[in-house]
Amino acid sequence: MDHMKINFTVTEFVFLGLSSDPKVQLVLFFVFLFFYMLSVVGNILIITIIQIEPRLKTPMYFFLANLSFLDICYTSTNVPQMLSNMVGSKKTIPFASCATQMYFSLSFGMIECVLLGVMAYDRYVAICHPLHYTVIMDQNTCVQLAAISWSSSFLSSMVINVLTLSLPYCGPNVLNHFFCEVPSVLRLACTDTSLTELVVFVFSIIIVFIPFLLIIVSYARILLSVLRMQSTSGRHKALSTCASHLTVVTLFYGTAIFMYMRPQSKSSRAGGKVIAVFYTVVTPMLNPLIYSLRNQDVKGSLRRAITKQKT
Repeated sequence: MDHMKINFTVTEFVFLGLSSDPKVQLVLFFVFLFFYMLSVVGNILIITIIQIEPRLKTPMYFFLANLSFLDICYTSTNVPQMLSNMVGSKKTIPFASCATQMYFSLSFGMIECVLLGVMAYDRYVAICHPLHYTVIMDQNTCVQLAAISWSSSFLSSMVINVLTLSLPYCGPNVLNHFFCEVPSVLRLACTDTSLTELVVFVFSIIIVFIPFLLIIVSYARILLSVLRMQSTSGRHKALSTCASHLTVVTLFYGTAIFMYMRPQSKSSRAGGKVIAVFYTVVTPMLNPLIYSLRNQDVKGSLRRAITKQKT
């Protein structure tokens, strides 16, 4: 009981946010509100197009619909709280709410890592084994891979969350951030966090780098296969189907590696907040734009849907 009392002496956290200047906060509020609305609408549009367009009933677009739904969940976990803090006088969050936000934010981030690896494997099978594609990537396999992506990430996040919240928080309660994230919360613990940071690092290796390795291997095999193709149009088509995914991978993994794979003592807190804005606000907004602008199938389906609405 005494241990529990020590752990939960801090009953709420105070966010410093991105800026202390009210004018800057107001400008950022409207900018991020626009980004958030664009992200939600864009991802809903992608999901809707995939559901209503028969030509998009393929494994690639099944996983893309998963990614779009995930982006809505991810950005909705963090952005509304950030917007509320920018215009509200009270910039606090209860301990329990912080724990919940931290759990779901980390879970959704992990799911995206695993899902991007699965999507790379799907492209590898489609390009390198086209004759067996429908057999290897059948509906059951796709559902199982998606379920593994979600369940493994939720379980991994639970382990990290439990370890983080089991530490004593009995002193400062000011978070130098705009939402509850593991690295920023760990800095406020009233004890040595080396073991917890090591566990976070290990899980980061598993959840971030194993899918990343799968992506590298998949695209290395794809590149070799494309180079063997005799048809120039075949090469272009194969590479164009991968371009959108590679762009999203670069954006997401670049920020994730920067944020979680360095020791906390060496990380720039201001730089960390900027990177956090990028993967919580900007990337979920860009994903539907990337997939719609660089994917001929999605663009064609979108045009047909608009034409049907006009007629």
